[in-house]
This record gives sequence, C-alpha cells and structure tokens, in this order.
Amino acid sequence: MSSPSIAGQTAAHAGENTRFIILISLVATIGGFLFGYDSGVINGTVDGLKLAFGSDAAVTGFNVASMLLGCAIGAWFAGTLADRYGRRTMQLWAAVFFLVSAWGSGIATSSLEFVFYRVLGGFAVGAASVMAPAYISEVAPARYRGRLATVQQIAIISGLFASFLSNYLLARHAGSSVEPLWWGFEAWRWMFWAEIVPAAVFLVALFFIPESPRYLVARGLRERASAVLARLYGPAVGERTLVEIDASLAKDHHRPRLSDLVSKVTGRIRPIVWVGVGLATFQQFVGINVVFYYGAVLWQAVGFSENDALLINVLSGALSIGACLVTVALIDKVGRKPLLWVGSVGMAVSLALVTWAFASGGVDAAGKLQLSGSMGVLALVAANVYVIFFNLSWGPVMWVMLGEMFPNQIRGSGLAVAGLAQWTANFLITWTFPMLLAGIGLAGAYGIYTFFAVVSVFFVMRYVHETKGKALEQMEG
Repeated sequence: MSSPSIAGQTAAHAGENTRFIILISLVATIGGFLFGYDSGVINGTVDGLKLAFGSDAAVTGFNVASMLLGCAIGAWFAGTLADRYGRRTMQLWAAVFFLVSAWGSGIATSSLEFVFYRVLGGFAVGAASVMAPAYISEVAPARYRGRLATVQQIAIISGLFASFLSNYLLARHAGSSVEPLWWGFEAWRWMFWAEIVPAAVFLVALFFIPESPRYLVARGLRERASAVLARLYGPAVGERTLVEIDASLAKDHHRPRLSDLVSKVTGRIRPIVWVGVGLATFQQFVGINVVFYYGAVLWQAVGFSENDALLINVLSGALSIGACLVTVALIDKVGRKPLLWVGSVGMAVSLALVTWAFASGGVDAAGKLQLSGSMGVLALVAANVYVIFFNLSWGPVMWVMLGEMFPNQIRGSGLAVAGLAQWTANFLITWTFPMLLAGIGLAGAYGIYTFFAVVSVFFVMRYVHETKGKALEQMEG
C-alpha cells in the first residue's frame, strides 16, 4: 500500500502534462541555442574582420564586443517589456532580430555596418538570455524546474559548439576563414549566414507554445491563465496554482513595474536584486567568454595554428555540453548553492594554473608568447578543466537562479536589472581582452580572472540562498 504522502503526490501530478511542459520548454531553449551560436560565431571571424575592415586591436575588440552592448539593452528592455507584452511575444521579436542580424553580419562591408547588425543580434541574444529561463521557470513544476532550466545552458553550449564546428568546417573547406568559399564570399561571412536556419525554426516554433500563465495572471487575464494552467497541470492543480499566483502578487494588484524593486519598508533596493546582480557579474568576471569569443586568438597566441585553434574550440564545446549534462542530473538533487560553490573553487584553482603556465613563457621576435611543451599542455588542460567547472556550475546555475529567485511581482524587472548587469560585465571583459593581451599579457589577464573566481567563493557562501524545490510563489524578495 502507498503511504498517504506518496498517494497525495501521485494525485497532485496525475493531471500534469509532462510531455507538453518539456516540449514548450525545449522550444524556448532554441533561443538559448541561438544565444550560444551568435555569441560563439565571432570566434572564427576575427581574422576576417581585421582584413575586411582594416581594423586595429581596439576597433577589432569593439567589433567583437559590439553585440554585447545590444545584449545589455536587449536584456533590459526584454525584461521590462515582457511584463507588458508577454514572455512569448518578446521571444518572437528576438527570433526576427536573430534572422536579420545573421544575414546582415555576413553582408557587412564596413565596421559601422557590421556593428549595426551585431548590435541588432545583441538585442535578440539579450532578450533570449532572460526570457527563456523566465518562461521555463514559469511553466515547469518545482520538482524538475532546475533540470529543465539547465537545458537552457545545454542549448547555449550546443549553440557555441555548433558555431565552433561550423567555423572549423567552413574555414577548413575554404583553406582559411579569409579565403573565398561559395559564390566568391569569404568563409567568415558564411559562418554568420549558417545561423539563418535555426533562427527560422525558432520563429516558426514559437507560434505553437502558450504564453506564460504567471504573466497572464499579472495582466489580469485570469481566464486565459486558467486555461493554460489546466493544460499544464490539470484542472484541479491548475486552479489551485492560479489562486497561489494571484496571492503572490502585490496586494493592490497593480501590474508589475520597475519601482517594485524598491522595498516599501526600507525605501532601498531589495537585497535580492543585489544578489542577482552579483550572480550575473561574477559569471562574467571569471573570464569565461574570453575563451568562447577569443579562443582561436588565445591558442594561436601560444603557438597553435588557426585550424588547430579552431579544433580546440570544438573540444571545449563538447566538454561544456558533457559538464552541463552532469548538472542536469544533479541540480534538483544537491541544489544550486553547492554547485556554485564547487564551481567557484574549481575555477579559481584551474585559472591559477593557466596563469602560472602563461607566466612561465617567453616572447619571440614577433611578440608572440612561447610556452615550453609541458607548460603548453598544462595551459591547454587547465583551461579545459576551467571550462568544465564553469559549465558544471555558474554557466547553467546562474541562469536557473535568475529565472526562479525573484518573486512573481518583480521577476521581469529583476531579470531586466540582472540581465543588464550580466551583459555589461560581458562587454567589459570582452572589449578589454585585446588591450590586456597587448598590455599585461595573457598571464596578467588570467590573473585578473583568477582573482574574481576566488572572490566568488565567498560571495556564494555569504549571500546566495538555496531555491531548490521551492515554488515560485514561495520566493521572497
């Protein structure tokens, strides 16, 4: 005979449409795939951009980082506009921007034109980065919400991996990224155009998923919300969830707004907002996107050929996917905070080893870093261990927590602020890397990222609180 608790749980889950929940969550994660692809495709195009536009280190750095300005703006406005127009609506706009940016980046004939299309793509990436975890957290049950939200990071890394693999194959087929491929267009242009296919799939698929029920309740659309909740969880649980969502909103039932981030008791910004900003910025200050955006430049700087450097990127992408799969298995069992802490420690140690390896090298006549055989191997292994630790922890867990840690009333606004902070930090790290490389060198740059990894250990211990197993209506601000 089943125990009462087990019988109760079985009854509660009896009407749940698990397949439908997983399916619509996977549609949302296509935005994550495009987020990853659009972020990683630049990795193999740096040489092509330099040659096509005649840019120096500072301009090249801005060309690479320009998308991130759009990401910051996109995350900010997507978070705030999603409270007005809906989570699905903002994802539809993101899909359109992905399509236009992929085409435009490939046809650009100047830095200014290229930056315009990359910023447009940034709007899409920024919107997808905050809307996908928000949407998944608002449709998935608490008991497996973490696993579904972690799939978003797998999608991001899969997009990165796909872009690395596409870049490698296109460059190899053409001879190099700057050589003509089909119809006389250089390979680096085809690297951008390859994104058009998944962007079109995303746009079409979004028409087949429902709007977030928590958004519908916040907008006063109770009948539509009730219908969506019944389809997700069954009529009985859906009706009970509708009441709980309604009770979690502001007592005067005003629509969510940015000013809700300020506590009416203290008159100050709510502490949960600062924790979200901390999570968002530390994820970037550990330097992960230097590996993703400048991987080819990084490995060429220590002596690898362009083809070998692009192949190392493919390896890093595959390791990242494997690490995220481990996180899927663990996140709803061990929780979010332990994974963040372990990840911070692992990143700090592996980054310190990378820094040590780079510091041991000399400089040749051309000004390139030269490592001994053993130190080259150490740098390569430690950098990939760092990527594994990041994708076991901060990579997926930060997005999971941002999607679920804010109370219903401030989720859109909280994501807007945290998303703005995340992409601003991303821009700063990405833009400054070429200058750091020319100034204090690889060892100096990685020393900075090591410092922030160490600080993140103490940030997690002191300020991050567990959200595992909690319903969104139980989140406190």
